[in-house]
Amino acid sequence: MQILVGESPIIDDLRSRISRIARTSFTVLVEGESGVGKELVAREIHEQSPRARGPFVAVNCAALVETLVEAELFGIEERTATGVRGRRGKFELADHGTLFLDEVADLSPASQAKLLRVLQDLSVERVGGAGAYQVDTRVIAATNRTLHALVDAGRFRADLYYRLSGVEVLVPPLRARRDDIPLLVDHFLGIHDGPEVRRVEGSAVEAMMTYDWPGNVRQLSRVIERAVALAPGPSVGLRDLPPPVVREYRQALPDPDGLDDTLRAWSGRYVRLVLERCHGNKRQACDVLDISYHTLKSHLEYGRRARRTLAGPALAGHH
Repeated sequence: MQILVGESPIIDDLRSRISRIARTSFTVLVEGESGVGKELVAREIHEQSPRARGPFVAVNCAALVETLVEAELFGIEERTATGVRGRRGKFELADHGTLFLDEVADLSPASQAKLLRVLQDLSVERVGGAGAYQVDTRVIAATNRTLHALVDAGRFRADLYYRLSGVEVLVPPLRARRDDIPLLVDHFLGIHDGPEVRRVEGSAVEAMMTYDWPGNVRQLSRVIERAVALAPGPSVGLRDLPPPVVREYRQALPDPDGLDDTLRAWSGRYVRLVLERCHGNKRQACDVLDISYHTLKSHLEYGRRARRTLAGPALAGHH
């Protein structure tokens, strides 16, 4: 199954970068907003790497209890304390594979220092242990905050940042690749398939392409899941989308229900929406849409004819 769904240039560039990085053994820093799919990118790097047959171990650093960070990451020896059972840490569990440290910016200064020490020589010492264990573990770290800004603010160790950021991957927000939304909608419709729902109406897809998605791909997945659960018939329509998504769409296109729902019609309306976002600059809109100026004019002319037809004789002659 294809993990990174989309055909936009920005996703093609991301796939190409992942492919090149996967062939190396370097530490990787994945940055991006919450919900963009940073763990999916990390898994894709692992699956394309020579370590693919090894384990992929994910750790949410934000969920680690400060007093247990060392035991969780590096392990603990038997009988270190009363009732404590010995166990391997995440670094050992990921030996010959990949360790994914999600939300690494949430580690405390003390935990950052301990992580840096291990990354320098990939040698871990269990809590209560007398010796160190050498591990062959690739580390991929991720954060939804900008680490260099945290370094400048004195909230993240500069030496750890430089150790983690040898190779960086920026995962784009969903609003930067709106053309991928129809493909993502189909993808999630297949995952969250209900007994009745088989399609998403054009107006609903257009509304989702209009919305800015602060929660990114994760939020889109939840919206499709909700829509499939609520849809009364075989298709998802505007009525099945959350109010914020529909409200933003109606503000951009005051009367979407009054327009025909053909592919050409709603594509034309999307062209006009992009032109509006480009403040009427047609050349810029052509660049964003990756279409010729002639194609842009064709879409706009079709939209004008459609609106005149729907408005009837009362508006005939008005432009």
